Amino acid sequence: MKELKEWIKSIIIAIILALIIRSFIMESFIVDGSSMQPTLANHQRVLVNKISYRFREPKRGEIIVFPLPNDENRILIKRVIGLPGDKVEIIDGRLFLNDEEVREDYILFKSDNGFGPVVVPEDKVFVLGDNRSKSIDSRNSQVGFIDIEKIRGKAFLRYWPLSKFTYFN
Repeated sequence: MKELKEWIKSIIIAIILALIIRSFIMESFIVDGSSMQPTLANHQRVLVNKISYRFREPKRGEIIVFPLPNDENRILIKRVIGLPGDKVEIIDGRLFLNDEEVREDYILFKSDNGFGPVVVPEDKVFVLGDNRSKSIDSRNSQVGFIDIEKIRGKAFLRYWPLSKFTYFN
């Protein structure tokens, strides 16, 4: 009987710890779609650090997870391009940030069309998918600028499939 109580106590503690970790520290997400290729592919799994943005603002180039502004149940994963006050523009498929061209080694194909210029408002970020032609991102009115407070976290580790195991800065 004493052994059964210990098992139950251990299971309850494990469940509580798992809930705390998932709610406040890190969470696993499944990539849905091809908008982040070649960096992330459909059905790959990433771990997201949920605590870092409680202590600092997002940085350019980080891959973040956030809910679609008009549908909190739909989660998107994109790359931070513009920070508050930044001017973002796409000309002939080339990304310009504050009037300087950005070298993007992580994309395969440049976008066909232009965009902007737009200036990122305070407390928001501008995000793009790495696969520009297949991405619904800040260029789309359905997504727009992302409230920093709505960001769920920063993707820091692709753990599935194991053959693609990667740590992201």
